[in-house]
Amino acid sequence: MQTTMKVLVSGDVEGKLDQLYTRVKKIQKKAGPFEMLFCVGNFFGHGAKAQTEWMKYVDGKEKAPIPTYILGSNMQEHDTVFKDNNDGELAHNITFLGKKGVFSSTSGLQVAYVSGKEQPSGLDKKHYHFNDDDITSLIESLTSNSAFKGVDVLLTSAWPKGVSQHASPAEGVDDKNKGSSLLAKLAVSLKPRYHFAGLHQTYYERLPYRNHRVLAEAATHVTRFIGLANVGNEDKKKYLYAFNIIPIHEISNDELVKQPEDVTESPFTQKDVQSEQTQPDMSNQYFFDPKSFERRQSQDRGKKRQHYQDGSPQARKQRPPPKPTGPCWFCLGSPQVEKHLVVSVGTHTYLALAKGGLLNDHVLILPIGHYQSTVDLPQEAIDEIQEYKTSLRQMYKSEDKCCVIFERNFRSQHLQLQVVPLPEDKVDVVSEVFQECSQQQKLELNEIPKHSDLKQIISTGSPFFYVELDSGQKLFHRIKKGFPLQFGREVLACPELLNMPDRVDWKACAVSKDTESTMAADFRKKFKEFDFTLK
Repeated sequence: MQTTMKVLVSGDVEGKLDQLYTRVKKIQKKAGPFEMLFCVGNFFGHGAKAQTEWMKYVDGKEKAPIPTYILGSNMQEHDTVFKDNNDGELAHNITFLGKKGVFSSTSGLQVAYVSGKEQPSGLDKKHYHFNDDDITSLIESLTSNSAFKGVDVLLTSAWPKGVSQHASPAEGVDDKNKGSSLLAKLAVSLKPRYHFAGLHQTYYERLPYRNHRVLAEAATHVTRFIGLANVGNEDKKKYLYAFNIIPIHEISNDELVKQPEDVTESPFTQKDVQSEQTQPDMSNQYFFDPKSFERRQSQDRGKKRQHYQDGSPQARKQRPPPKPTGPCWFCLGSPQVEKHLVVSVGTHTYLALAKGGLLNDHVLILPIGHYQSTVDLPQEAIDEIQEYKTSLRQMYKSEDKCCVIFERNFRSQHLQLQVVPLPEDKVDVVSEVFQECSQQQKLELNEIPKHSDLKQIISTGSPFFYVELDSGQKLFHRIKKGFPLQFGREVLACPELLNMPDRVDWKACAVSKDTESTMAADFRKKFKEFDFTLK
């Protein structure tokens, strides 16, 4: 029989124990009984009032109504309260968990924890700091067991770096730049089902994220990250979180790995889990210098964007993109690129009219530098591609159209995201048509989760075909041998969609350069209102 536990977690108490426990008593009466309370962030406050309130619990005049487990200090001022960082009971029912470790309840709930903040680069380690050795030893103590699946709960005061990636941002929290890369590493390794943190005086419940690469690794459970506000905050943000949980060892694997509909890919990448000292500089890694691209759009900007001229890159050269094996028609710094088709240029990517397109507003989203597929792209380029997708969808929607975006990483050396508009009434049938056509070609086209990321599914260099629809559906085929090169166009040109069977081959749709220039100018004019690069 499964054991369902009721657990409470609080954000920064900041010495307001009376207020916290008054709230806990009300929740116990209404929805309890809860077995324990965990506290993240700063448990102790400052000043005489906070000290007086704490001493009431130390002296036994007041007692915590529930077993309470707290993390250690995050600042010098609180160090002395923790008895030189030894774990143990500080007052009746109030226990300091310790610097780092694993707490196991009598019911088998496994809770990993790390106290303090990440040690800043170049500074001596303090009692309230943790470093890579601390994190590595905690990881090894758990993952050395071959039966390890993950922990039930992870408690940290600081936030992991980049946890809001692929989800809505947290209000007032710059976790992408100021979060802890070591805690990101810890979260990746321990795969907590719940991860709680504090310190930022805000409430943030991230969409659950997966801990495996879809179609590339065996499915595992998701992680739910929750950042909690401080007790008694004036904005009345949530500081106390109540949840039910069955210990991981009591759950069948089928039940454990069920993926909720709103699951996203993991926010953490290899870059996130490296220490700050070892993270490579990924900025400005292109053959072509955006400062030197002369384009027709420059007069539309309040500030002129960067201009193009032939020449060597002036950017930093750490881990540059690979060079093409021969002439590339799509590297923006290449003499082969047909610049008259370019309709918008960003910092890392650009938009061009498709040569021999199915329609006059069939366009390509391409990286400025030489990258073979989406899987190879740095994050800043991926983010900018998303902006182009959003802008294009807005423009097509204004014309009562939807769109299909597809990529074929097979017999191509430069990433091309094909974007083709369709009448809006086709939005509900596109997926079905793709599936029917794939079956006719004996191709296995799988639907993958809406929030999935290709980097979580397939490795660099592996061939694939990928489709993204306005409905949010994503279709994926792992290419193992021969693949029909015009498959994407064949589907879109079929009678059920565009009914243009004579336009499957792009070469049959070629027009003169003057006509292409006119088409590009027309598209540029109507896209101007939606082009994020002009804002």
